[in-house]
This record gives sequence, C-alpha cells and structure tokens, in this order.
Amino acid sequence: MSESVIDVMEAGTAEFRYARERLGEAGESAWDRLLDWLMEDYFRLETTGWENIPTSGPAVIVANHSGAWGLDAFVLIKSLTQVLNRPLHVPAASLTFRFPVIGSYARKLGAFPLDPTLGLEHLTAGELVGVFPEGISGLEKPFRNRYRLRPFSPGFAATAVQAGAPVVPVSVIGAEEAYPKFGEIPALARLFDLPYFPLTTLLPLPSKWLITVGKPIPAPPRPQSYSARRTAAGLLCAEAQEAVQSLVDRERGRRETPFW
Repeated sequence: MSESVIDVMEAGTAEFRYARERLGEAGESAWDRLLDWLMEDYFRLETTGWENIPTSGPAVIVANHSGAWGLDAFVLIKSLTQVLNRPLHVPAASLTFRFPVIGSYARKLGAFPLDPTLGLEHLTAGELVGVFPEGISGLEKPFRNRYRLRPFSPGFAATAVQAGAPVVPVSVIGAEEAYPKFGEIPALARLFDLPYFPLTTLLPLPSKWLITVGKPIPAPPRPQSYSARRTAAGLLCAEAQEAVQSLVDRERGRRETPFW
C-alpha cells in the first residue's frame, strides 16, 4: 500500500475521531441543558439542608435510589455540584458507562467505575464521595413499594469507618412518580444485556421533586480488629438507612401533591 493511501486513511481516521468527539460534546451539552430544564421547570426541584454537607474534609453522601431509569442519580449529582464548591466522586455500575453521551457525561459529573473500596482514596484525600447503597435493587422496586428502601449494601459504611468520614443522609422525593415501574420486560432485558428492562412511561411524568440533606452521622473511632470494624460498619449502615428512610417519610408529607 502506497504512502499516499496510508496518509489518506490516517487523515480520514483522525477526521472521524474528531467528528465523533464533537458529536459527543454536543450530546453532553444537550443532555446538560435538558437536565437543567427538568430540574428547574418540569420537576420544580426544591433543595434544603445543603449546609449539612461539610465544607472541608471527607464525607460520604448517602441517598435513596428510585425511579425505573435512575434519573435521580443525575439530578442529585448535578444539584450537588451546582451548590458545592468542591468535587463530588460517585462510584457507578459499569452499565452507566456503556451508554453513549450518558456515560461520558456521568464521568464529567464525577462518576467513576464501581470498585470494592467505594472511593476510599478520595476520602483519604479529604474529598466527598456520593453513594446509592440500594443499587439496582432500588430501581427494581414496583410502584406499589415506592419509597420503601431496599436493604443498604454495607460497603460504604466500611469505607467510611476506615476513612473516619461522616455519613450524610439525603432523601430524593419525586423520582418514583416521574418514572413509575409497573413491571418488567425480560425479553428486552436479554436483548440489550441489561439487568432488567422496566415497563414504565416513555417520558418522565411531571412530579414534584424534593432533595433534602440531613444531619451528618459521625463515623465511629476506627476499631483495630477486622471483626470489630465489620460490626461498626454494620451499625453505621443501619443508622444511615434509618436516617434516609426517616427523611423520605417526612419529606413525602411535605408535598401537597406528587404532580402539578
């Protein structure tokens, strides 16, 4: 193959790569503007309690996870990054990064691939980490079980104990009604290689959203033995789940109606 042909192919590859990057940036910008509109005009998002998030030092922000498609994660993270003058790091399932635009946008917001340490290196560096301990099971709840938290995975609590970081409970109200889950479509889940494919509305419904940040829960002194650390993490996990559930129950009653 002649050098001129190789040069043309390399130039074409570079042009394709450049066009793909520009399209990706345009998609991320469009998604960002859509989120702004959803939060401010469509969901009429109200946020309270931001002063409970430490202005310095490590902290683990723990929130409930709900709604068929997990839109609440993007809304919460974007809300936090708008009011905080410090970065927020969020461990996310590998599934998040499989989607074009959504995956790259999540990375820009501070998401990173889920790992067993759940962001321990960020906490030891004095930074913030946000987690959704219900995981996918929070999204899989049927609508009749809305706002009933699924058991928290204790990994975040073990990380908080090891780093000596307080846990900040957060409730997100509105996601359950925005994308209510009425059932599942297993065939589509297999087709797209997804954990589940929900039967829900095509577009989000105009629910009223409330995000409330509760009082921090101090991490206990770090025990020396593994068994003692495991026990301490279990107690911290249970306390955090109770705190988030209490916020959820309280804030649900604050809405006059779930919708417009």
